[in-house]
Amino acid sequence: MKKTIITVVGNDTVGIIAKVCTYLADNNVNILDISQTIVQGYFNMMMVADTSASDKDHGTLAKELQELGDRIGVVIHCQHEDIFNRMHRI
Repeated sequence: MKKTIITVVGNDTVGIIAKVCTYLADNNVNILDISQTIVQGYFNMMMVADTSASDKDHGTLAKELQELGDRIGVVIHCQHEDIFNRMHRI
């Protein structure tokens, strides 16, 4: 399993979750865990996803998710699980 951490941050608008999840489903990325909050109009979502069934490599997925974020007005970051864990160790 290749786990990837995906974060989505921006102003809350209709369809953010639907558009991100549709992209992931279309690319055979399975969402393992998801958490989302809206605080005073600001949307924040974090997902743990399995990208092992996708035909696209991590770099391509990350680039396309970033482009999707640009189109829908949010910032989307995509990191390998091991890099995310190393960056957030105390």
